[in-house]
Amino acid sequence: MKLTWHVSGMAGEEKAERDGQVAECSGAVRVLCDLPDRTVLRDVRAELPIAMDDSDRLFINGYQTWTYCPEYSKQDRIRGVHGIPKAMIRKYAFDRYSDYHFVPYLNQKGILHGVSWCCFRHENHYRLIASLDEHPGYTLFTYDANLSCLLLSRDCIDVAVSGSFHAFDLFFAEGSEQEVYDAWFRELNIHPLAKGKLYGYSSWYNRYQKIDETAIRQDLAGCRTIFQPGDLFQIDDGWEPTVGDWLDADQKKFPNGMAAMAAEIHEAGFQAGLWLAPFVAEEKSELYHQHPDWFLKINGSPWKDGCNWSGFYSLDIDHPQVQDYIRSVFAKVFSEWKFDLVKLDFLYAAAPFGTSEESRAARMYRAMKLLRECCGTHPILGCGVPVMPAFGLVEYCRIGCDVTLDWNDTIIMQCLHRERPSTKQAIANTFFRRALNGRSYLSDPDVFFLRTENCKLTAEQKLLLARIDALLGGVFLTSDDPSSYTEEMKAQYHELRHLTEAEQVLVLQEKGKWIIRYRLDGRDQELEVNLQG
Repeated sequence: MKLTWHVSGMAGEEKAERDGQVAECSGAVRVLCDLPDRTVLRDVRAELPIAMDDSDRLFINGYQTWTYCPEYSKQDRIRGVHGIPKAMIRKYAFDRYSDYHFVPYLNQKGILHGVSWCCFRHENHYRLIASLDEHPGYTLFTYDANLSCLLLSRDCIDVAVSGSFHAFDLFFAEGSEQEVYDAWFRELNIHPLAKGKLYGYSSWYNRYQKIDETAIRQDLAGCRTIFQPGDLFQIDDGWEPTVGDWLDADQKKFPNGMAAMAAEIHEAGFQAGLWLAPFVAEEKSELYHQHPDWFLKINGSPWKDGCNWSGFYSLDIDHPQVQDYIRSVFAKVFSEWKFDLVKLDFLYAAAPFGTSEESRAARMYRAMKLLRECCGTHPILGCGVPVMPAFGLVEYCRIGCDVTLDWNDTIIMQCLHRERPSTKQAIANTFFRRALNGRSYLSDPDVFFLRTENCKLTAEQKLLLARIDALLGGVFLTSDDPSSYTEEMKAQYHELRHLTEAEQVLVLQEKGKWIIRYRLDGRDQELEVNLQG
């Protein structure tokens, strides 16, 4: 494979252009070029000829953790927000959940795009092409099946650079799935922070925001009947008065405050977890109305990140008072309230744009390092975050969208963006991003269900979800109230939890079918997987 690259920009009134080729693409390949001082980048791209057979498949990573990214055939297409009326997109900010506002979605057969890495698969042979450093800008991959060509670009337009510029930092490997991903992470020198899998409960996927002290105590009592000491009991969204106002609990729901809740969780023998969205505030929040200067402004207006709650907006992480506020929130959560772990959500909102001095990706890395600094040794479960900037900076990380209480949500929801909630798509992401688990962090596939009430999944769908989570994830949570479990359901929970102890887990395709092979209780076992449910 021969990589042909091109860099262009403006150094004052003068055009600066550099071109070159890399004849041998194997292992680490770093394309550097010297540019005049204060060159404002206009175009950073490369081409790599790669042909796909009809039976070949391509995994191309999506922008953030919720982004749906299965394997594709060469004639598939990726639909963005095409088909949604523009007025609805503007009103509900559907194009803000991912890369829609800065990456063109052509919606054509044979045109596939993604971020940070991609992997071509022929049967059980893999060809990995991956970034080694996203700080200069996200590495954007576009595969054009019509040209049999992989197009690469850096997301760094309008950034000013001087001297030696890293046009691309790439890694190439061929072999088995384990061989190529092990080699990539060795070169990255990234290792997971967490030592063991995380088990327990989250309040979201049953009660959602309808939580209060009574509901939390009821579920906590149920969890004591089935979970083990040291498992996680996580209070999810709904404890705060409004998103963005984190310094006290909703007094109507939690009159005794969050310190009392954490104490009760500890008394039950569990780790106490709390949900936060540290980089955003909703329109109804006091923070939004009292501190309008704290919010990221684009063309003079606060940047809206989506339509959740009353609509929510990005805080400006460069504002000193915003940084002080974020630090004070975590100080209260850990030092005063005594929570052990935080689930940090909607993190993509920290860096929807770069600046003339910093790429979008570099800003995201900086935001993640701020969170790491604030949390110290307390574990972070990252969610809704661009994938590679979280590598090595969080203990646990979501690798797919939210699950739903049915298989694939409503027809209307299916017409929205790639980050929409869907059990079907969450399972697919857990499956196709499986290589991250235990390499970049321990992967959170989202919760599984055993309950029959308030859940429309079939028994077979629930079992598939739980088994995929157990075998390919590093986080094993449910939102069920275990006090409702029958003896049969309790036995099933223990069986599934035991499945998480499987070793030598290997995913193969045989005769067009996916097989997960593993070793448990001294026996070689396997599971055939139908991702269509």
